[in-house]
Amino acid sequence: MKAVAVFPSQRRFDVISHPEPTLTSPSQLKIRMLDVGICGTDKEIVAFEYGTPPERSEYLIIGHESLGQVMEVGEKVTRVRKGDLAVLTVRRPCSHPECIACRAGRQDFCYTGDFTERGIKQVHGYMTEQVVEEERYVNTVPDELRDVGVLVEPLTIAEKAMTQLWEVQKRLPWVASGDAHHAVVLGAGPVGLLGAMKLVLEGFDTTVYSKTRAGDHVAGLVTSIGAKFVHAETASVSDLATLVGNIDVVYEAVGASSLAFEVIQHLGTNGVFIFTGVPGRKAPIAVDTDLLMRDAVLKNQMIFGTVNAPPESFAAAIRDLGEFHARWPNAVKSIITHRVPIERVGEPLSGKLGGIKNVVSIGRE
Repeated sequence: MKAVAVFPSQRRFDVISHPEPTLTSPSQLKIRMLDVGICGTDKEIVAFEYGTPPERSEYLIIGHESLGQVMEVGEKVTRVRKGDLAVLTVRRPCSHPECIACRAGRQDFCYTGDFTERGIKQVHGYMTEQVVEEERYVNTVPDELRDVGVLVEPLTIAEKAMTQLWEVQKRLPWVASGDAHHAVVLGAGPVGLLGAMKLVLEGFDTTVYSKTRAGDHVAGLVTSIGAKFVHAETASVSDLATLVGNIDVVYEAVGASSLAFEVIQHLGTNGVFIFTGVPGRKAPIAVDTDLLMRDAVLKNQMIFGTVNAPPESFAAAIRDLGEFHARWPNAVKSIITHRVPIERVGEPLSGKLGGIKNVVSIGRE
């Protein structure tokens, strides 16, 4: 069967022929892949910045944003049925007995760093025609989300972040979900736009700040969901802060440390700054550490990072994507800019295709 693989030692990637998988456990399922999203992680892997093949394999099949359809189920599978649409989780637990996070099924908080990740680290991913997976890592998706279900995995980033945000803000007895807070989203890529939708759904007065070249298209998408769009090329960070007022939450989804630390200086009283992006290795930037430390103390601020997501975040993402689709169907669909067959995967991976989210359609009817 066809698969997209990276060969780190040869510094190349290609569409290859890979053996068709078979069930080896009664708790496994075989899934026909339909759509696989391409994100910055995939582009960095094919640029050989990281990505580790499985043991005794010279290549790694990439892809971790999945949507598939169940073809076959093992005899001990009880929750998922043949024909179901499904999204698969990404991270698998480490084997260390002392890692209480992984032993609790929360490998997203793994202490050892010895977890594996499908399509990223030591386990083949989903950019292939068929995969086999354990039932516990499979999440069913309603049929009405067939065209947008591939967005579930990137939405889990916002879902996990929001869960942590509300836990943090329990420190403020008067704050509850649904109150009108001011949120700023940095970046108008898929993670940023889905995060903005989640913030709007949670009752935040939401502003997206981006220098995206998509211009009017992205601005129109943002305003169509009830958020505001501020273009970074025409408004400074100080201008942004003046427009927003007291910034209660910043949801960073751009991976640019210089912008992030400039915005942190305008985080409001009792505010929370959420990092989701991982910046590339660039030259050091100047940071006013005294100001940041002073504000963190005197304004009761909180800064945290979030990565990967637990099963409950996938369940929440499926539920909320359905809500997004019901409220803003055109906006949700327009996040997916291009769909390409697996034979043309080099175009989006090399950056030749612009847009918001590019998807490889593998089993699309």
